[in-house]
Amino acid sequence: MAIAFVFPGQGSQHVGMGRDLYDASAAARAVFEQADAALGFSLTQLCFEGPEAALTATENAQPALLACSIAALAALREAGYTAEPALVAGHSLGEYSALVAAGALDVATALRLVRRRGELMAEAHQGGMAAVIGMSEDALEAVCADASESHEPVVIANYNSPGQLVISGATAAIERASALAKARGAKRALPLKVSAAFHSPLMRAAAEGLAPAIAEAAIADARVPVVSNVLASPLSDARQLHAELVAQVTSPVRWIASVQYMAAHGVDSFLEIGPGTVLTGLIKRIEPGAQLVNVGDLASLRAFVGHS
Repeated sequence: MAIAFVFPGQGSQHVGMGRDLYDASAAARAVFEQADAALGFSLTQLCFEGPEAALTATENAQPALLACSIAALAALREAGYTAEPALVAGHSLGEYSALVAAGALDVATALRLVRRRGELMAEAHQGGMAAVIGMSEDALEAVCADASESHEPVVIANYNSPGQLVISGATAAIERASALAKARGAKRALPLKVSAAFHSPLMRAAAEGLAPAIAEAAIADARVPVVSNVLASPLSDARQLHAELVAQVTSPVRWIASVQYMAAHGVDSFLEIGPGTVLTGLIKRIEPGAQLVNVGDLASLRAFVGHS
C-alpha cells in the first residue's frame, strides 16, 4: 500500500489550531517554539488565541498553517508512525509544508519564506477570485478566454476537484466571467473573501518580490518526490524546486491532475496532515476509491496511530 502525505493551504486556519498537540507533544511544542524564534513574534499565541481577523490575514495565516502542519507531522512521528510516503504534495501554501516533510526545506527557512510570500501577496490588493461550481474545466477555460481583456485578465486559479474550480483576475473580468459561466450552465459563481487575485498574472509583482528570497534560500534535493502544483508531476532537484516556488505564485494550482498523477503511480492512501479536512474532501471527489485519513489535532492523531 503506497501512501502520499498532503498538506493544506490557506483557508484551513482556525483559532485554537495546534493547541492540543502543543500541550500533548514535546515534538509539536518544539516546532511552535522554533516558529516563534524564526519569525520574532508569538505565532503560537496567534494560532491558539487569535484574534481571528489577525490569524486570517494572509501574512499570518500562511506561516501559521505551515507551523501547525509540521507540528502535526512531528507529533505523528513522535507517536511512533514511521511509514515513509511514496510522494508528498501540498495545495498552494501547503507545498512549503510538503517540502519540509520531504527534507528539502528546514522549518525556520520555510516559515520565513511563507511569511514573506504572505506579505507580498497581501500587498497586491488587485483583483479578486470566485468559486465556480458545476462547470467542466474546458467550459470554464473558454469562459475565461471570452471574459478576459488585455488589461483585465481572468484565469482558472485552482483546479480543486471535478465541478469545483476557482477563477482569479481583474475585478471586472471576474464579474464578466461569473455572469458568463452562469449563463453557460454553471450552478453557482461565488465571490471569495480574498485580498487579491492569487495564482493569476496579476500576482507577477509578488512573484518578482519573492524570487530573491527563494534564490537565497537553502533548498536541498527532496528525499521524497514533491508533486508540483504547477506541473502536476514530481520534482526532487533543488534547482527545479527553486523555480517551482516562484512559478506557483502566478500559476494555477493543478490539484485534480496532481491527485490523479499520484493515484496513477500507485498511491492508494492519502494522509492529510494539518488543520481541517479540505484536501480529504477534494480527493474523495477526485479519486473516490482512495483511502483517506486526516491528522490535524490530538484526537485524529490518536485515532490514526491506534489503527495504523
